[in-house]
Amino acid sequence: MSEPQQSYRSGREPGRVAQQDHRTLFERVIEFISPGPDSRDELMETLADAEKRELIDPESRSMLEGVLRMADLTAGDALVAAPRMDLLDIASTYDEVLATVIDTGHSRFPVFEGERDNIIGVLMSKDLLKVQRSPDLHLRTLLRPALFVPESKGLNELLRDFRSNRNHLAIVIDEFGALAGLITIEDVLEEIVGEIEDEFDDKVNESGLYTLADGSCRVPGDASIEAINAHFAIDLAEEGIETIGGLVAHRNGRVPRRGEIVDVGPLRFSVMLTRGGAVRWFKVVRLSLDEMAGG
Repeated sequence: MSEPQQSYRSGREPGRVAQQDHRTLFERVIEFISPGPDSRDELMETLADAEKRELIDPESRSMLEGVLRMADLTAGDALVAAPRMDLLDIASTYDEVLATVIDTGHSRFPVFEGERDNIIGVLMSKDLLKVQRSPDLHLRTLLRPALFVPESKGLNELLRDFRSNRNHLAIVIDEFGALAGLITIEDVLEEIVGEIEDEFDDKVNESGLYTLADGSCRVPGDASIEAINAHFAIDLAEEGIETIGGLVAHRNGRVPRRGEIVDVGPLRFSVMLTRGGAVRWFKVVRLSLDEMAGG
């Protein structure tokens, strides 16, 4: 009986073994003095320090920082702007729809009726195979309900919605109820893991520039102005600015948002992706003489 009484007097239940704290006295003192980061900035600094000490690799740090940044982002920060959306007209013929699907390579398409703002559903590319088997089948019967979300919807919440309802595309509406653009689950995930390449992307050259199927060029925002000048055989310059992202932001008066278009010299820059307050990718085309004269 003495052992149970001794355990009771020590503050433990009879038969329960106390958990051992394997930390050294020094480690416990350090934890007491510096309990950990109190703000997001401090947490970012902690992650940078962890990478420097090789406790985590650079990719892990980048992903963790992406998760933290995503908490402050909304659908409006990552959407594809309405003018750049690839849409299908419900009045189009099967051949016209098929041509668009082949040219763009998307797996899902918003479908409109009458005006582009009037989205009536989403068509899965794979569902077109059903039309081949049943030519009398109308496209309208293949449409799936569209998910509509406000620009202010947080990306964290949107990602949960995508996972729960198995919807991988949402139509984004602005505060006035007008069509602002669309956002996919890939757009949200890219905020965490970075650009996701697919089989439709051509290989990158040494300068970081991609040539796309339509003849345009995909340019990283941190590409040097020298590389852009060499690729397009032009002469862009701005004193004190070295990257094309910095030059476009300077000419525009601010960092452009995703979907915005900025003309600089003989080139048109369309913002494909932004991250961390900077442009990650531009889609660049050369302006025609008429477009330059009109601008």
